[in-house]
Amino acid sequence: MSMMDRLRGLLKGHEGQAGKGVEKAGDYVDERTQGKYRGQVDTAQDKLREQLGGQDPGQEQPPR
Repeated sequence: MSMMDRLRGLLKGHEGQAGKGVEKAGDYVDERTQGKYRGQVDTAQDKLREQLGGQDPGQEQPPR
């Protein structure tokens, strides 16, 4: 079992919170680097959200 599989299992049902955490971490990195690596950070955030099943904060949650 890969590390990503374990993380997905732990985050199951909490994908929205995972996406928010990824966004917050990326914002912190942008702040600390004064936006120098903003493009790379945004790409990493997108890929992490995709892998973890989290959504962009701007997207609506699907109805349950």
